[in-house]
Amino acid sequence: MSDAVKAELWRRWRAGESISMIARALDVAAGTVYTQLKYHGGIAPAPRRPRAGHLDAQERETISRELSRGTSLRAIAVRLERPPSTISREVARNGGRDAYRALAAQDRAEERRRRPKQRVLERNTRLRAHVVEKLQLEWSPDQIARRLPLDHADDSDMRISHETIYRSVYTSRWKLIPKHLAETALRTRRPIRKNKHHSVKGQWRSQIIGARPIDERPEAADNRSVSGHLEGDLILGGKTSQVATLVCRKTRHLTIVQLADRRAETLAAALIQRYTVIPTEMKRTLTWDRGMEMADHQKFATAAGVEVFFAAPRSPWQRGTNENTNKLLRQYLPKKTDLATFTQAELDAIADRLNNRPRKCLGYRTPVECVALTS
Repeated sequence: MSDAVKAELWRRWRAGESISMIARALDVAAGTVYTQLKYHGGIAPAPRRPRAGHLDAQERETISRELSRGTSLRAIAVRLERPPSTISREVARNGGRDAYRALAAQDRAEERRRRPKQRVLERNTRLRAHVVEKLQLEWSPDQIARRLPLDHADDSDMRISHETIYRSVYTSRWKLIPKHLAETALRTRRPIRKNKHHSVKGQWRSQIIGARPIDERPEAADNRSVSGHLEGDLILGGKTSQVATLVCRKTRHLTIVQLADRRAETLAAALIQRYTVIPTEMKRTLTWDRGMEMADHQKFATAAGVEVFFAAPRSPWQRGTNENTNKLLRQYLPKKTDLATFTQAELDAIADRLNNRPRKCLGYRTPVECVALTS
């Protein structure tokens, strides 16, 4: 990532956006965002500023441009109002007059500006061993830091702040604290540090863009007066396998769709293909939960000609028809079954079994008979 993209990443992180939201906004993988955050322990690195009197990027660009014109070093120094020796050393340490490049010179200057001082846990191995020992006993960083003056009152070297301990635990590039302690010793079990300005309160951890709420669904879908208003969801099996289920709210007619994986693009493509063989009168609306597998709902809705609506978060009763049908389906697809072993033909046969079974809610008619009555 460029410096500008990194700066935007940290701005969004401080504003409280989740990793997935940042990844979508920057058009990068979520893993890339997490790696950048973890490298710095979840705390934005302080911007590097040149010390007073040091050359900046704009001045180095002027030097490069004037050198290409054949301007003397002394004349460049006069233009920049710098001592000639400053310009001479700058050009010499970056390849000389013929090889000097402003961007490369600026990168080298920033690299030399890195903080050379060792961190406290690097230079004090006894303190480091003490911190690790207490973390293994599940002491919090604050407890460790506050207890040190009591246990080592006469040893000023045995001092550390709780913030330094947190940073040492979470910053992967420092490698000062064993990695497993961040996952087992700290009470939050967080893999990355979140400062006090970071909060995702009130946000969904994964938010579907452009999701239409169930409240906007047509009245005919709510009162079950017309067929073609479907509810959908995934049934999960063993070995990260899954299938999609579609159930008509009026007729309870079930369709099972084979899926290769749980990605949004996979589900959208599978539903688009399945909707090509579904009768037109059955293609009115589709109600789904807030699972991110339906993130490509707009693509599906456009291709299939169907309006898509989403139930409220953590409200499975709003899709009760689908939930109840999935329970019936578990008779044929028990939990932990590897659903990837079923072909589409086998799944269609299972759906036929349920669609030809009398249902109490249908007056003991079958879903197939109800579909025929509404055709």
